[in-house]
Amino acid sequence: MSEEISTQVLKVDEAGRVQTPRAKREEIVAAYESSGMTGRQFATYCGVRYSTLMCWVKRYRKKKRATGTEVVLGKRWVEAVVERKAAHEEAGLDVEIGTGVRLRVSSLRQAELAGEILRAMGAAGPC
Repeated sequence: MSEEISTQVLKVDEAGRVQTPRAKREEIVAAYESSGMTGRQFATYCGVRYSTLMCWVKRYRKKKRATGTEVVLGKRWVEAVVERKAAHEEAGLDVEIGTGVRLRVSSLRQAELAGEILRAMGAAGPC
């Protein structure tokens, strides 16, 4: 998110909840998508509840899918661990996606397919 300070009057409903304008919500979601932070980290950073942020993200992604617009996720950091393999083991790259799912990539064609799989998984999002 940009570091510039803006002054804006926000409406509050009868329960005391701040009503965030749609344009501002979309700006926040776009900043989250490109931040590389977890949802909880970004919600704390922005000063909104995690559940509220995730609701906005889900709505944004659903809207993009409905209009046929691809949801492009921002850059995300991943952990890379390089382990030395024994001489008799096949060279390659193991990609752990989490929850025990692992892809073994040992050729250029497999790398292309793995990239397609990972992009498809990222576009679907966690919601």
